[in-house]
Amino acid sequence: MTRRSVVITGIGVVAPNGVGCAAFLTALQAGTSGIDEIRSFDTSDYPVHRGGEVRLVEPAERVEGSQAGWTTTLSTIGVREALKDAGLTPGSVDPARIGVLLGTTSGEVQDEEELDGSWARGRSDVFSDAAYAGFCSNSIPARLAQAFDFGGPALVLATACASGNFAVAFGCDLIQHGQADIIVAGGADGFSKVALAGFSRMHAVAPEKCQPFDRNRKGMMVAEGAGFVILELEERARSRGANAYARVLGTGLGCDAFHLTAPNPDGMAHVMRLALADAGLAPEDVDYISAHGTGTPVNDAAETAAVKTAFGAAAYRTPVSSIKSMIGHTMGAASAIETVACCLALRHGFLPPTINYSEPDPLCDLDCVPNTARFQRIEIAMNNSFAFGGNNASLVLGRA
Repeated sequence: MTRRSVVITGIGVVAPNGVGCAAFLTALQAGTSGIDEIRSFDTSDYPVHRGGEVRLVEPAERVEGSQAGWTTTLSTIGVREALKDAGLTPGSVDPARIGVLLGTTSGEVQDEEELDGSWARGRSDVFSDAAYAGFCSNSIPARLAQAFDFGGPALVLATACASGNFAVAFGCDLIQHGQADIIVAGGADGFSKVALAGFSRMHAVAPEKCQPFDRNRKGMMVAEGAGFVILELEERARSRGANAYARVLGTGLGCDAFHLTAPNPDGMAHVMRLALADAGLAPEDVDYISAHGTGTPVNDAAETAAVKTAFGAAAYRTPVSSIKSMIGHTMGAASAIETVACCLALRHGFLPPTINYSEPDPLCDLDCVPNTARFQRIEIAMNNSFAFGGNNASLVLGRA
C-alpha cells in the first residue's frame, strides 16, 4: 500500500498550568508551573501533599445528559477544543468516518474511589448499574462518540503513560488504511488517590517539585489532564483549507518486557530508532526531543543513556526537555499532552523549558533547555514516552 501523509490539524489540551491551547502555550513559553497543594481531597494521611490538579473548569463543562465522570469531562473539553481548532463542525464529516482513540491509565478512577469510600462506610446502596457502566474505561470513548456523533472506531489504548502516543500512532494507521477520514486521538486521566498512594509507596514522588535531569531530583509529581489531536490525510486537510500543525513522519512502538516498573535504556533506544527509520530520517535531522522526563533518579538517567545510544554524537547537539517539570505526570494523558506541546513548539518556534533545574548531573549531561524557553525555528520534533511494563513509544513530527 502506498503510504500517504497524515497531519495534525487541530489540538486540544486541559493541563494543570493551562486549560485551552492559548493558555497552555503561554504557560509553556513562560515556564509556568501548575503544581500546587492538593485541594480535591484531604492529604493529611499521605506522605506528600502537592500535585498537578486542573482547576479552571466550570461545572457547566460536564457532559450533558449523562453521569459522566471527571476523566470524561476532561476528555470532552479537550476533544471539543481540538475539533473547533481543526475547523470541523457537525455535518462536515460523515459520522461513520470519524473515530476516537483514547489513551488512559485508570479511566474514571475518581468515581471508583468515591464508591469504595461509600462502600467502606456501609453505603452499598450507592452502587448502581449506571455507576458500574461508568467504571469500564471504554465508557469514556463511548460517551465521547455519543456526545460528538462519532460513528467510527471508539477505542481505549491502555499502555500506561505511553497510551497517548500509542493512540496517535494507531490513529495514523487507521487513517492510512482507509478505516476513517478523521481520528481524534489522545489521552486523559483524572487525579487519583490510588496513584498518589502507590507512587508514594514506591518512593517515586517528590515532596515539592519535579526536577527532571537535575542532580537533586527526588521524583515525579502526580497530576491530571487531557490532550487530543485531530488526524487526517494531508491531501484531505489541504482540500478543505485546514492549517496543519505538523506531519506525523514516523512512529516507533514496542514493549521491551524488561521489568514492570524499571526502565530499560535499550528498549527506549529501540523505539527511537524505529521512529527515525519509519520517518526516513537520521538523528542529526531532529531539532528537539520532548522527553518522558519524569524526574525520578532512575528514569532520567536511563532516558539520557537511551538518547545517547539512539542518537550517537548527535545527542549532545539535540535539546531534550521535559514539560513534566511544569505539569507533573498526567498518566495516560502525558504523551498526548506532550504531542500537543510539540505541535505548539513546531508552529510557534520555541523549545519548552525544563524548569526547576539547579545543578547538572553527570548522568544526565544533555541539553535539557534549563529553566527558560528557547525561541528558535524547529522543523523536526521527537516525542518520547516510556511506560510501566516496558511499553515504549516514540513519535517523529515535522513542521507543516
